[in-house]
Amino acid sequence: MTLVAKKPVVTAVVGGILGLFLLIQLVPYGRNHTNPPVVSEPAWDSPQTRELFFRACGDCHSNQTNWPWYSNIAPISWLIQRDVDLGRARFNVSEWGLPRRNEGHEAVEKVQDGSMPPAIYLVMHPEARLSAQELRQFLNGLAQTFGTEGGEGEREREGRGRR
Repeated sequence: MTLVAKKPVVTAVVGGILGLFLLIQLVPYGRNHTNPPVVSEPAWDSPQTRELFFRACGDCHSNQTNWPWYSNIAPISWLIQRDVDLGRARFNVSEWGLPRRNEGHEAVEKVQDGSMPPAIYLVMHPEARLSAQELRQFLNGLAQTFGTEGGEGEREREGRGRR
């Protein structure tokens, strides 16, 4: 096949890919960027812990998501919506105390072992990267706020003592 004969095939393939890209923009999933209301938050041990949490984790684990411009473009919008839906379902500080799974000690473990925040999130959100000092402060604050496996946080012990 000569170069002249390949040109219509390449044009058809590129046109088909562009057409498919435009067509998937009509799929509505991933475009509902409303944030549910904040019901309650945990008793943070300090304002710094809260600030570090929202900087590194809040887009997926709260009802205060900052939706980036590219969250409107399929198929990226589908991936972002899925991540936010899963994050809110597993651990949501904006619905603290509601009867469902909100295991705070797991937050400490996930940040400590490096599985949270995910590497791809850090690539797209460099502001979520914590320095070594911020990470130590954050882990200590999370442990004080949420407790650790088999234990409880300072805020939980203080709250129980006041009842």
